[in-house]
Amino acid sequence: MRSVILLGALVLLTGCDFSMTQQKKYTTYSPAELWADGASARPLPDHVVAQGDIARESESKNPPPVTPALLKRGRERFNIYCSPCHGFDGRGNGMVVRRGFPAPPSYLERRLLTAPASTFYDAITNGYGVMYSYSSRVEPRDRWAIVAYIRALQLSQHATLAEAPEARGKVP
Repeated sequence: MRSVILLGALVLLTGCDFSMTQQKKYTTYSPAELWADGASARPLPDHVVAQGDIARESESKNPPPVTPALLKRGRERFNIYCSPCHGFDGRGNGMVVRRGFPAPPSYLERRLLTAPASTFYDAITNGYGVMYSYSSRVEPRDRWAIVAYIRALQLSQHATLAEAPEARGKVP
């Protein structure tokens, strides 16, 4: 019995080595002699497309139809991501601006009233001026929802009773 236990212990101990727990590896940006350029971070092969990029690109070029649900989502996302700088009414008077941050342009400026929807989508995606990119925070469909809500804000600020007769007697 003793020899069986010793044999079992010997078999178990022979499987123990540090080759799996202490592997040689390259850390981020560490130099590597293995490749001619000396960099451990390898460039992507030509024509590589990240998983989901084709669908995401298609979504970025094709805005969804404007529906009450899309506007509701746009208002929600606008209030979260945009209102700190742009204000709830889109005039560029958000809380961050009141604390000293440079004021963004008002959505009611003539230039932005006539700008195509893609202008706002691109600003959300890539940033503009001191505004940084929100592409990692806001999904493409939500960007279009925000753009639709911005358009609704713009229209609401310039609407007349003739354009919205159902509002007669409800607004001052």
